[in-house]
Amino acid sequence: MAPLKLHMPHTSRLWVAAVLMLGCAGSTGAGNQGAGGATSNGMGGGATASGGGPGAGGAGTGGVSSPGTGGASGGLGGSGAGGAATGAGGAGAATGGVPDPGTVGDGDFTIGPTYTVSPDVRSKNVPHGRLFNFTMSSTASAIYPGTDPTLDAANQHSFTRAIVVYVPMQYVDGTAAPFMVVQDGFVGDVQTALDNLIADGRVPAVVAVFVANGGGDSFGSERGLEYDTMSDAYSRFIDTEVLPAVTSHAALRAAYPSFKLTTDPNGRAAYGCSSGGAAALTMGWFTPGSYRLLVTYSGTFVDQQNPRAPTEAQFPFGAWEYPERLIANNPAKPLRVFLQVGEMDNGYTMNEASHHNWVLANQRVAAALKAKGYHYRFVYALGASHCDMRVRQQTLPETLQWMWRGFTGQ
Repeated sequence: MAPLKLHMPHTSRLWVAAVLMLGCAGSTGAGNQGAGGATSNGMGGGATASGGGPGAGGAGTGGVSSPGTGGASGGLGGSGAGGAATGAGGAGAATGGVPDPGTVGDGDFTIGPTYTVSPDVRSKNVPHGRLFNFTMSSTASAIYPGTDPTLDAANQHSFTRAIVVYVPMQYVDGTAAPFMVVQDGFVGDVQTALDNLIADGRVPAVVAVFVANGGGDSFGSERGLEYDTMSDAYSRFIDTEVLPAVTSHAALRAAYPSFKLTTDPNGRAAYGCSSGGAAALTMGWFTPGSYRLLVTYSGTFVDQQNPRAPTEAQFPFGAWEYPERLIANNPAKPLRVFLQVGEMDNGYTMNEASHHNWVLANQRVAAALKAKGYHYRFVYALGASHCDMRVRQQTLPETLQWMWRGFTGQ
């Protein structure tokens, strides 16, 4: 007997007021993440770390305090004081010629319940990257034409999606740029944080590709098809349709005639909140030869896959399969994973049998990654709800520094 699916559209859940005001940039019938709305990442002031071995606390440049029992040093890549961690997360192996960055910043952290906006998500007097905008029509897509038979009848139609490309001023034309794919469209905090962090040399000159979803939410929607399906389809869509459109975009080419994006998977990141976070993990899991740096906020690692999806037979509990069996039962992949969940995230009062408790799901994904020796960083945010903007605005700079630490290639 097939498992009972609990239909829980994201639009029916509790959201903080700030998130309610935000929408996905640019796509027809856009979903509820994006445009600054997908509150993501979280480290930030007052974090308590836990994990293997005794680690010294200390204050970092992002205002991160890491008192506790190990897992991270004070600041990541900045001037923070504090000793290096001696446990939490496992060293992992160096891959692709990129030195293993060690376990600094790995482990489990608790932040909140009060939050402070990081100065690095506020505009500063630094060089500001350029933005290039264009749209893509589903009628030209071989993977997401808008007519997939698993879509609800009302959602089977053509659509356009907005693409925004951020190119930092420090990018040198002709070099192969590291980049991050951001789900659910443009997130202004990501642009601002990159401006500030790149200017200070705390992260490399990272290009960001903001990709709007195809519209709607949950079962039977285009967004659900793209983000919640357990397959390599979305990753193939990015690599075979979106990135070629980026590198051939006329205005971008006029500014950078020899523009390139790296093919090194250690320089290719995926970022998302909610189902966008599930998409980020799925990109890495199914195509680790393409994407290895994964940032997930309030990740939808629950049973949100369409019961009509062809992959349902293999993955009957959707992304709940990650903590249920996939991570534990497979050899460790060369991934670095950031996870964050709010204390009052979606489904936090629901029982395990529902397969729809975001808090349990994220906690278990983090535990599974730890057990397999992955580089991971898990942030539990007290008093926070689903995709809580306060968490992202405190923690995003620290998250990006942790994600990109050690990358020196192109």
